[in-house]
Parts: sequence; C-alpha cells; structure tokens
Amino acid sequence: MAIALFCNTILAQEYAAYQQDYFIKKGDSLPYRILLPKDYDASKSYPLLIFLHGSGERGNDNKAQLMHGASLFLENQNRDAYQSIVVFPQCRANSSWARIGVEGEFPNREFVFYKKSEPTKDMLLLEGLIKHLKKDYRLKRDQLYVGGLSMGGMGTFELVRRNPRMFAAAFPICGGANPEISKRLKKLDWWVFHGSDDKSVPEKYSAQMVEAMKQKGINVKYSVYPGVGHNSWDNAFAEPELLSWLFSKSR
Repeated sequence: MAIALFCNTILAQEYAAYQQDYFIKKGDSLPYRILLPKDYDASKSYPLLIFLHGSGERGNDNKAQLMHGASLFLENQNRDAYQSIVVFPQCRANSSWARIGVEGEFPNREFVFYKKSEPTKDMLLLEGLIKHLKKDYRLKRDQLYVGGLSMGGMGTFELVRRNPRMFAAAFPICGGANPEISKRLKKLDWWVFHGSDDKSVPEKYSAQMVEAMKQKGINVKYSVYPGVGHNSWDNAFAEPELLSWLFSKSR
C-alpha cells in the first residue's frame, strides 16, 4: 500500500507540468491535460499535438489519460528540441473516440469499422476542444498532429477522416479503421504501429489500413513489432525517429 501511494505521488509530481482543464459545451465536459513549451511565450506560434488514449484510461479523473505517452513529451531533450503544445483529452467511461461495432467475445471478437457513422459525443467534444485551442493559443496551423493508441488509434483515423485537411501527420498505434475511408486520409503523412501478437486488437486491422492507403498513394510508414502484444506503444514511443519524423511534417 505504501509503495502504491509513493508511486502515485511520484506520478503526480512528474505530470504536474500538464495543466488540468476542461472543455465544456452545452453542459457536457471533456477533461484534458495541456503541456505548454518551456518558457512559453503567448506571442509566439507553436505546433499542436493531440494524443488520444485507449479504453483503459477512460473516465473523468483527468489523470489516467497520461498513463501512456505523457512522459515522452516531458523529457527535457524532447521539450527543448520540439517546442510544441501537447494535449491529452480524456474520453468518458463506456464511450469511445469512434463509433465501432464488436461481434463475438474475446479472444475471438471481431471489430466492425464503419465507413461512415454518426460521431460519438466525445468525438464532437474533441473537435470542439481543438477549435477552442485554436482560439486560445497561437498555433502553427500547418503543424497540427494527432496520434493515439488502441481505442485512440481508432480515434486517430476517425478524427482525420472527419477533418481531412486539418493535420500534417498522424501516428495510430494498435488501432484500425474501415479501409474504404482511405481516400479521405491523403492530405497528410502517416506512421502506423502494431504488435504482431496483439490479441486485443489484431494486427490485421492496421495491415489492411496500410495496404489500402498505399493503394491510394498515401505516404505511410508501417512498423510491425514481432512477438509484441497489445502494448506496442512502448516500442512506438521508443522509436528514436518518431518525434523528429512527426515535427518535420507540415501541410
């Protein structure tokens, strides 16, 4: 118990640089954390990165969404090299960034990715948050980025599908989507990640997206990690070129 409390205290201190806030629209709220650049200057423009968490980090504590990935952007060398505004929104419990069907039971379940469906309430709030950030901060509109893992990887595809001209680059990790949406994913660069032994979200869902995107002539990289399960985000975050690749992209 004491060890757990100590670890939670350390995490709270580590993530304190991520300021807590809420986007509220018509009585609904979307918790989010925002990391501003070191020596933030409101008169300067910065790139914006939105990162979407997975299903295990849903809720309203405005903390769990920082579990995976937040520490990468806190590393001093990264904050120095890639001055940007980083935002981690939090999806409510029992909701999702994208409307996705599920057939069967784990481990034999199949995901049903729709070509077009009504957005979830959290997706609409997310889009509202992005508009709000554009008004509140000076952003480099040609350097907006999005990434996410698992449910957030699916949400990455969905957010770009709905806003095909907004982002310069995207990096979905262990996600998936309907390959027929690929024609709406052309305006940006992609780096897709997956573990070959993923039982929660099988690698085929990323593979079929990448194949469809390549057929459309989309600039997409694909990294598959042999023997890795669902937590392929650990490998993706360890890629030495991930951030240099990401922040080199512009519309």
